[in-house]
Amino acid sequence: MASDIEIARAATLKPITEIGARLDIPADALESYGSTKAKVRSDFIAGLSDRPDGKLVLVTAINPTPAGEGKTTTTVGLGDGLNRIGKRAAICLREPSLGPCFGMKGGAAGGGHAQVVPMEDINLHFTGDFHAITSAHNLLSALIDNHIYWGNALGLDTRRITWRRVMDMNDRALRQIVSSLGGVANGFPREAGFDITVASEIMAILCLASDLADLQKRLGDIIVGYRRDRSAVTARDLEADGAMTVLLKEAMQPNLVQTLENNPAFVHGGPFANIAHGCNSVIATRTALKLADYVVTEAGFGADLGAEKFFDIKCRKAGLKPDAAVIVATVRALKMNGGVAREALGEENVEALVRGCVNLGRHIENVKSFGLPVVVAINHFISDTDAEVAALQAYAAEQGVEAVLCRHWADGSKGTEALARKVVEMVEGGTSNFAPIYPDDMPLMAKIETIATKIYRADGVAADKQVVEQLERWEADGFGHLPVCMAKTQYSFSADPTLRGAPTGHIVPVREVRLSAGAGFIVAICGEIMTMPGLPKVPSANHIRLDADGQIEGLF
Repeated sequence: MASDIEIARAATLKPITEIGARLDIPADALESYGSTKAKVRSDFIAGLSDRPDGKLVLVTAINPTPAGEGKTTTTVGLGDGLNRIGKRAAICLREPSLGPCFGMKGGAAGGGHAQVVPMEDINLHFTGDFHAITSAHNLLSALIDNHIYWGNALGLDTRRITWRRVMDMNDRALRQIVSSLGGVANGFPREAGFDITVASEIMAILCLASDLADLQKRLGDIIVGYRRDRSAVTARDLEADGAMTVLLKEAMQPNLVQTLENNPAFVHGGPFANIAHGCNSVIATRTALKLADYVVTEAGFGADLGAEKFFDIKCRKAGLKPDAAVIVATVRALKMNGGVAREALGEENVEALVRGCVNLGRHIENVKSFGLPVVVAINHFISDTDAEVAALQAYAAEQGVEAVLCRHWADGSKGTEALARKVVEMVEGGTSNFAPIYPDDMPLMAKIETIATKIYRADGVAADKQVVEQLERWEADGFGHLPVCMAKTQYSFSADPTLRGAPTGHIVPVREVRLSAGAGFIVAICGEIMTMPGLPKVPSANHIRLDADGQIEGLF
């Protein structure tokens, strides 16, 4: 079969105005970036507020393995499937980061015959949103150092500056640096560092803000550091919020593209789920809900990260009430959770599959605990055997859910008709009783412990005295009502990426906490997770190039 990029390149794309018309978006409400992608204008979005909302479906997954799960592919496939059976449906995805595109993944726009296009544009510079976020973030960094250079009227303690710089690339050498070396003209040397852009608080702010006014308020609320008396200094104190908003004015508008089957897709924002909150923008989701009867969105990595943050952060903050959830699983990944080596995944092994199903079972329990009806989507691989599929479906049935075999990678929407009909059945059944798993007024440490024990099934949390005291100071400063965003490995329920399946008896070590006052959450950094990833030994960048005809090769 052709590669993903070959399939995408062979697709017949419709003008983006035609895609917009599918959702009754007039041509003058679109700011086109070429003929196949556009931004939806803010003034048009503002006029949708009185419309009723459609139904919201979350696609999540088991913990990822090198065998692959296909969560984005399934999101696209389900959106196409819903349209195929006559529903007015749209999908909402995150924008891919250049870091994983040139690192391990090589691309993140779906796969096979379930992709969003134009694939190369979406995976690379797209409409420039990430560049705008990076620029706004680093403008604030520059203004901090400039303020200190010109006398530090705000009294910032240079030992307590918490604002780091960002770039949209994996570069471990920049995790910890010393800046302003080279003499008096370059300022005051201090320890600093870089995160990847998708971990930026500004990325989170853009994805949680409701409009430009809310965006500027949140940007102004960013705490950049503290004075010697521990009082906070904000971006508003530095008079940075106005210029940052200007840089983000266009990036705030959601991007409209299409699937291979010419169905509408909003691709906007891109926080990672292992180090940030893992969901596309609130404004894109809300816009889609006003325009479509069904909206299918995804949340990054496994349900222990992306889905939990979607429920406890995005839905809580935006007032969203999802109607159903889809958990993506593959026979291959479950066999890997059951102890099968990657090179042996093509061989039938029902026993290993059943052993690995405990990972799926725990995700089913967790998602159900939020009050949602659940269906399992079996993302089919050609090596899957009938016996393995039957064993997976039998296991799901024991958990009280249906597991539907999906062939969207090979067959497009034809391969997700059954899943689409099951989702409609669940949604129209009206059985959703959604609620976050902890209240706003719970103490911050108790919120961390609740996620660790209820979602990760840990015995508890280990945190240094400084971490506990920092949380208590933030509570005293009025931030105790905020939700928590767990930064943790995506490969395991624990903080140890080698512990597959459904481990118990482990402790979640919280080594650091960060306050994202503008975004409106506390970040708890667990174990050895890094907010600036590194490249693998053989990065995807080694295989990405232009061919003799100027076409991109190596994205997949």
